Amino acid sequence: MKINAAITAVGGYLPEYVLTNEELSTLVDTNDEWITTRTGIKERRILKGEKGLSDMCVPAIEELLKKRGISALDIDLLIVGTITGDYGFPSAANVICDKIGAKNAWGFDLSAACSGFIYSLATAAQFIETGRYKKVVVVGADKMSSIINYEDRATCIIFGDGAGAVLLEPTTEDVGVKDFILKSDGAGRNYLYMPAGGSIKPASAETVAKKEHYVVQEGQTVFKFAVKEMADVSAEIMERNHLKGEDIAWLVPHQANKRIIDATASRVNISSDKVMMNIEKYGNTTAGTIPLLLWDYEKQLKKGDNLIISAFGGGFTWGSIWLKWAYDGASH
Repeated sequence: MKINAAITAVGGYLPEYVLTNEELSTLVDTNDEWITTRTGIKERRILKGEKGLSDMCVPAIEELLKKRGISALDIDLLIVGTITGDYGFPSAANVICDKIGAKNAWGFDLSAACSGFIYSLATAAQFIETGRYKKVVVVGADKMSSIINYEDRATCIIFGDGAGAVLLEPTTEDVGVKDFILKSDGAGRNYLYMPAGGSIKPASAETVAKKEHYVVQEGQTVFKFAVKEMADVSAEIMERNHLKGEDIAWLVPHQANKRIIDATASRVNISSDKVMMNIEKYGNTTAGTIPLLLWDYEKQLKKGDNLIISAFGGGFTWGSIWLKWAYDGASH
C-alpha cells in the first residue's frame, strides 16, 4: 500500500500588536487608500520586545499538539521554513525543539523566503512516504519586522509577523500531499533580497549605517514575475493531474498581494469564494502565510477537499502543491 503524507492538525500564532495603515501613514508618506488599492492590506501583526521567531513557533506547535492529543516527545522531525531565525546559527528548528521539549526529534531550517512553507511541506512529505517517519511537524514563520526598514514605503506596508504549523502523518487513504512542482531562479536575487549580513558582506558599522540589513525590493519586477509564475505553476499542477476549477475546493495562495492572488485564481478558473484570503488582517508574513490560511480556514475544510497551494518568493522561488485534506475541520 502506498503511504501518503496527510496533514492531521494545524496550529497558528499571531502577535498581539496590530500595525494599521493609519499608523504607517505617520511613519512614511502613504495612506490607507493607497495601501489597500495596491496590496489589499489593512493591518499587520508585529512581534514587539526582545522576542524572536521561536517565540511565535512554540505556541503554534503547542496548539497543534494539543489538538492532536500528542506530546512533543512524539515528534520525529521538525522542518522550519523561515528566513528570520532567532540566530544566524543554531537553526530555529534546533531552538524550537529544545523549547517545546521535542527530545526525540531532529530538525532543520529551510530557506526559500515566501516559498519556505511549500518547500518544507514537500520535503517533509518525502520523509513520511519512506515509512521511516511517523510524525513530522512543518512550520512556516517569519518575523519580518526584524528586517524591514520602516522608512521604506516600498516594503514596510507589505510585511507582518506570524507563525503557522502543520502535523504530517502517514496514511494509506487517498488523502494528503498528492503532487508538487517546485521551481527556482537565482537570477531573481537582485530584485528582492537583503544586501548585508551574509558572508559576502558581513555586518559592520558601515553596513548598519547604510541600512543594508533590511529587505530591498524592486516592486514592479517582482510583481510581474510573481503574477506570471504563481499563476502558471498552479495551472501546470492542475493540468498534470487532470483537475479543473470545479474540482478544487480551495485555492490556498501565498498572501503577497491581492492582485497576484486574483490573477492566480482567474488563471486556473477558481471562483473568488473558493480562494482563501487573510491578507487584509495580517499582510505578508512570508513563510507564515499559507499555514496561517489553513489555520484560519480549518473549520471550513472537509475530508477529501482538493486544495491547490501556491507561493512565490524572493530568490526567486515558487511552486504549487496539490493536497487532499484528511479530516473534517469542524470536528477539531
